[in-house]
Amino acid sequence: MGKQELQVLNALDVAKTQLYHYTAIVIAGMGFFTDAYDLFCISLVTKLIGRIYYHVDGSDTPGSLPPNVSSAVNGVAFCGTLSGQLFFGWLGDKLGRKKVYCVTLGLMIVCSLASGLSFGRSPAGVMATLCFFRFWLGFGIGGDYPLSATIMSEYANKKTRGTFIAAVFAMQGFGILTGGVVTLLVSGTFRDRFKAPAYSVDPIGSTVPQADYVWRLILMFGAVPAAMTFYSRMRMPETARYTALVAKNAERAAEDMAKVLQVDLEKNNSTIMEEKTTKQFGLFTKSFARRHGLHLLGTTTTWFVLDIAFYSQNLFQKDIFSAVGWIPNAATMNALEELFKIARASTLIALCGTVPGYWFTVALIDVIGRFWIQMMGFFFMTVFMLGLAIPYHHWTLPGNHIGFVVMYGLTFFFANFGPNSTTFIVPAEIFPARLRSTCHGISAAAGKAGAIVGSFGFLYAAQNQDKAKADRGYPAGIGVRNSLFVLAACNLLGLLFTLLVPESKGKSLEEMSGEKEEEEEEEMKEKTTLMGKDGDDKEIASISF
Repeated sequence: MGKQELQVLNALDVAKTQLYHYTAIVIAGMGFFTDAYDLFCISLVTKLIGRIYYHVDGSDTPGSLPPNVSSAVNGVAFCGTLSGQLFFGWLGDKLGRKKVYCVTLGLMIVCSLASGLSFGRSPAGVMATLCFFRFWLGFGIGGDYPLSATIMSEYANKKTRGTFIAAVFAMQGFGILTGGVVTLLVSGTFRDRFKAPAYSVDPIGSTVPQADYVWRLILMFGAVPAAMTFYSRMRMPETARYTALVAKNAERAAEDMAKVLQVDLEKNNSTIMEEKTTKQFGLFTKSFARRHGLHLLGTTTTWFVLDIAFYSQNLFQKDIFSAVGWIPNAATMNALEELFKIARASTLIALCGTVPGYWFTVALIDVIGRFWIQMMGFFFMTVFMLGLAIPYHHWTLPGNHIGFVVMYGLTFFFANFGPNSTTFIVPAEIFPARLRSTCHGISAAAGKAGAIVGSFGFLYAAQNQDKAKADRGYPAGIGVRNSLFVLAACNLLGLLFTLLVPESKGKSLEEMSGEKEEEEEEEMKEKTTLMGKDGDDKEIASISF
């Protein structure tokens, strides 16, 4: 913006790390904690729901969700998330970040509780109600993605901006971990209180009536962390960058920031040519395509292929663990015992692979940079996926399960110390303030489109190639081994598309978005115009003389 650069933005870029930065991380981060908990806890309880509502008398295997029901239950929240990312991302640029932020959290609280209260006279009725509330839960979660990233990026200084945004996103790891821990506690408590035989001994008695409370309590717990931060969100001021650059109220921006940050702001100097309205390009313009078209292509494609692999691994790890024999045959356990062992396996993966990966990103992103962390993550995800797929038969043999779990955990580690974090961070840094939330929403929605492909596609693709050995109701698939090859190919594509994404380490948001260049171009045009007018005036004066 040259000489007319807003003084409040300079103050934010160079501000020292303060208490409110950490407060903002907690407020935004608890939203992501809730997002991850709500999105992934459903994968832990689907086998239990299948036993409760889809038992088949005389069957040698416990009840399971039919293919269409399982696809809907696992994937409907992603459909809502995709819609919410586009809608709230756009709304955040139109109405402001703060006004929309509380709406998303309120929706998440209500729908988390409602999901656990799903009702109906038949299994189909219960599943329909559950899917309805999970769609709207996902809609609220979707809004949290662009708003949390944008708010944190606009509060942070340029030196530690990546660390702050990564810390918000890292709360997702704790959400996944907490989902496993809560499931362990609830299922373990009910298992010890209500004893039951294995399915092979007593098919009906293996699922106690009280098991219906278990999955409901687990889903409803998602409302607790969201409710804890609702009041804090209501008290957050609008970000200074939105107020100054989009709402064009520099004085208000200075006032808002002075309330929460100790920065040297002078209201009289906080002007951004308030008398002058510069011509600004929109999303669907040639100027945007020229400046940011490849950037948006890079952020959308990398997030899309990442989430195909990432959500396939997360949602169906229980099926992969069963396939390699880490979780015993379902018929040898009662319903709550099976849930407990699924949660234990998921918690171990989250604790050893998922959570550490997020915090490695927090520690190193402003040292290594976004680009190289993303390249490294995609590369090692490809390597470890191939390491699982090529000798797949070896991993299924007795005694080799620990090696499989270590390799599998490393793919999660490099997903989170890699593209799962950076694809969230970069779109909040490289687009103009007036389009930042919208472009982040578009990028995140592309990711959720990948999650939908992963959640629906992997469910069918991972089925045994022999239809007789596939799960009840499913057609023959390509098998877990070939599915892992497909996921490795997705990671390799992500590596290539990362080349379209710019490095934003150490640069201000205005430098990355090109808003300084826009202002300089306007200044040059004004100078040229003025020089032209002066020349005309002199010519007229000489003629008159």
